[in-house]
Amino acid sequence: MKKRKAFPIAARVTGLVFLLAAAGFFWAAQLNAPPSRAPAGAEGVLIDVDGVAEIGVRDGESSIAAGRRFAEAGIIKSVLFWNVLSRIRRGYIKAGVYQIELPVSQTELYGILLQGRQKLIRVTVPEGATLRKTAVFLEDAGVCTVSSFLAAAADRLTLEGYRVPGKTMEGYLYPDTYLLEVNYPADLVVRKMADTFFDRLDGIGVDADAFTPEKLYEKVTLASIIEREYRVADEAAVIAGVFQNRLDRGMRLESCATVEYIITEIEGRPHPLRLFNSDIQIESPYNTYVRSGLPPGPIAAPGAVALKAAFAPENNDFLFFRVVDPVSGTHYFSKNFDEHIAAGELFVKGNR
Repeated sequence: MKKRKAFPIAARVTGLVFLLAAAGFFWAAQLNAPPSRAPAGAEGVLIDVDGVAEIGVRDGESSIAAGRRFAEAGIIKSVLFWNVLSRIRRGYIKAGVYQIELPVSQTELYGILLQGRQKLIRVTVPEGATLRKTAVFLEDAGVCTVSSFLAAAADRLTLEGYRVPGKTMEGYLYPDTYLLEVNYPADLVVRKMADTFFDRLDGIGVDADAFTPEKLYEKVTLASIIEREYRVADEAAVIAGVFQNRLDRGMRLESCATVEYIITEIEGRPHPLRLFNSDIQIESPYNTYVRSGLPPGPIAAPGAVALKAAFAPENNDFLFFRVVDPVSGTHYFSKNFDEHIAAGELFVKGNR
């Protein structure tokens, strides 16, 4: 009697396995694909007119609970497939706010939430901004709170890590445009801005490690004053030369910017349009009209122009300068006090 060949049976089994696998892949592909209906939005999911979804994942929210909301909003097709993904993908989706261009597959969306690639906010910190004003910019943008940023900027370990001898990172947080996440940790914002500061120093040819922390602090303090005094870039090095001449002679700097700092940042008053005698007589270690030398620390965030001027001031004979056009910010420079007085009344740099 002839034996039956096993080959046809094995082939049938193999074929059945392939068919089942193909059906499984087809099923998964169908459920993974974006819904055919237009997304409608739901709790924590906003859809704009361009089809971009702003998705919020709450602290402590499970991926299954988030998936239900996404299905209700119409941005995923199957809660079942989403739950399968949550079982086979390692890790947890991360809380935060995400900006997602629709349509998007479930695997792609889950990967974004798993990696924590959150919505980035563009925050511009202008040159000459103080630490407190920077904190307000960040809070208004939704990055971090004023209090958390100021606390992070005064953290002792951070100050020691960046060799800053002052009480805060004032002056060492570079003014620039940053892309930051919503609810980003304040200490990471401070470090990012400080790293950018030292990168920019290196970019203008200044080796920070060649200076003692105290000497670098003096240069940054001077740069912060120059930043608040100049408006025309070509005048920055000239102003730096004036201040260096006065420091070398033991003269008071008599910088309007330091008085403005006292008025707005210490006393909390509105930005003045001009200074009066009563203003320049304010008793404060930051008032360079009544105190000799540099103030105790930086008064603002200097940009590249001011930093370069502070480290390479122009060699000139000027001892005085004053604003002659408050609109353009141009100055008149003089070598003696009589010329200075003849230049006209005092103005201060406009508020930015």
